[in-house]
Amino acid sequence: MKKTVLTFGLIAGVMISVLSGVMMLIEDKTSFGHGKSVGYVIGYTIMVASFLLVYFGIRSYRDNSLAGHIGFGRAFTCGILITLITTVCYVAMWEVLFFGFMPHSMDSYFAEQIHKVQSAGLDPATTAARVAQLQQSQQAYQNPLVNVAFTFMEPLPVGLIITLISAAVLRRKAPAAATAATGVMTT
Repeated sequence: MKKTVLTFGLIAGVMISVLSGVMMLIEDKTSFGHGKSVGYVIGYTIMVASFLLVYFGIRSYRDNSLAGHIGFGRAFTCGILITLITTVCYVAMWEVLFFGFMPHSMDSYFAEQIHKVQSAGLDPATTAARVAQLQQSQQAYQNPLVNVAFTFMEPLPVGLIITLISAAVLRRKAPAAATAATGVMTT
């Protein structure tokens, strides 16, 4: 399983890192970033496309290493390991881009959020509390550990969903005669 997980995880990791990195750099350098909903759609499309390699990785492992049979548990394990490698690649790319090339890229996001709170018509105490909370979040995001944790949570749910679906679709039990003859059951 190790070879399959590494191969498909690294291919998906390079794919998500290169495509997302290019998109983020383009957004940061152009006015394209002002259409945030377009950026989100493109970003999550890149994630889904990259995580489709989870399906192909599980299928490859099942067909090439397990004689065409795999249980949900083993399929999920293979898929989640591919997802984790892909996610780590994404996080590494973001950390390099954020701290090396775009250290102030989140400033406009937080400024926009603060503006929304200030123009929401809330009472002054609530507005001040929410603005202070946003400013605290902005400061926390500058900490690499907090930054890694937040960034890790972006693609992970997408990968988890694709892993669950792939494991459910690709599971294939061994015929009863083969299980009885070998004494081995797939999980």
